[in-house]
Amino acid sequence: MALLHPNRLFSPNSVTRGIARELYQTVKDLPIISPHGHTDPAWFALNENFPNPAELIIKPDHYVFRMLYSQGIDLTQLGIGADVEPQAVWKLFADHYYLFRGTPSRMWLDFIFEQAFGLDVALTPDTAEHYYQHINTLLNQDSFKPRALFERFNIELLATTESPLDNLAHHKTIMDSDWNGRVITAFRPDNVVDPEQPKFAASIQTLGQITGEDTSNYAGYLNALRNRRAFFKAHGATSTDHGHPTALTADLAPDLAEKLFAGALKSELTPQQAELFRAQMLTEMALMSLDDGLVMQLHPGCHRNHNSAVLERFGRDKGADLPVQTEYVAALKPLLNKLGNHPDFNIIVFTLDETSYSRELAPLAGHYPALKLGPAWWFHDSPEGMRRYREQVTETAGFYNTVGFNDDTRAFLSIPARHDVARRMDCNFLAGWVADHRLQLNEAAELAIDLSYKLAKKAYKL
Repeated sequence: MALLHPNRLFSPNSVTRGIARELYQTVKDLPIISPHGHTDPAWFALNENFPNPAELIIKPDHYVFRMLYSQGIDLTQLGIGADVEPQAVWKLFADHYYLFRGTPSRMWLDFIFEQAFGLDVALTPDTAEHYYQHINTLLNQDSFKPRALFERFNIELLATTESPLDNLAHHKTIMDSDWNGRVITAFRPDNVVDPEQPKFAASIQTLGQITGEDTSNYAGYLNALRNRRAFFKAHGATSTDHGHPTALTADLAPDLAEKLFAGALKSELTPQQAELFRAQMLTEMALMSLDDGLVMQLHPGCHRNHNSAVLERFGRDKGADLPVQTEYVAALKPLLNKLGNHPDFNIIVFTLDETSYSRELAPLAGHYPALKLGPAWWFHDSPEGMRRYREQVTETAGFYNTVGFNDDTRAFLSIPARHDVARRMDCNFLAGWVADHRLQLNEAAELAIDLSYKLAKKAYKL
């Protein structure tokens, strides 16, 4: 019995469903463009077999373990920060698989089980051992090595995300290999532009050592950042990514920026001053993007690592990032007034605050040539989140001021699953407009391809 219904996510209305199925057939086999994510480049550089199902499917995926943690399961029981038998981790996961009913994770995981591993029975406590042994056997085969799966999933491009202090050795290995898969990096400078990041001053010192610039002064610091951006671009990067708490930007006089930088190195900034420095650095990064052509991505409105106990015990990115209310119109005005009309500047803005879609972001993207809207992200990377996004954005910004879909995942096997959900949801949305006689069928067919493939390539200069 199939785990997934062929009509999943399509309208129960027979007319709309028929149109959605027709549109989906035109896009379901298109190559995957994954222009922003957090998979490990070592997988593709070393091309070694994944060690076991728990290591591949559970441990990298904070969507999975945050749900289990919310039900009282300690992360150590999942092998995070502890040495636990992978079969025991898998059994615990299977025992609690019912918790994922109604979540996008359930649909992604069932897609992986069926499409990647050929399983046709539901995951339950009774089938846990069968699942583990079946998947584990396949993972030992050459056809399930990272590069082979990359090709099997029809991934045309995959971008990872690295710190400016990373030596990009794995990307160099990929570039120098005879493999044709395209895995590129993206420049994520949060640890060297946010004074409230742990060990900020030490990171700035390391940045100076790597680049040979004097990062004890503001001019040398900016030169060091330009140096690393060039290094990343030489390793395939076409974008930068900024995970600031807010979207605030600033256009300060040089002497004030220098003063804030000096205070940041001494850990003397107030929270308000730290926020102002981050705001200035977004504008500085935008100016550098104008010079080197890297597309700028902004992911604000996220209270990262909200659970202090989990952060202290297990580190960052353990499922405790939470949405916060975010303002964009006033926050982005300094940057957009400076560069928003420039034909060579490109910025993609994401949000976790859905209330800002129709009120702020769609109107901004519907005006400024430089600004495009990123897809529904994190908690909203879901069927209902995607539906709300299209409903709130399209009438003001249109389709072509958005950038298609990106999966933003750490879980490699979820990439084709997430793209399939996005393609189905967009086809269903377009089908509704065709059924309402707001779009011609041929227009919807063109849009389906654009939203699934072409817009991401264009937006990320791929």
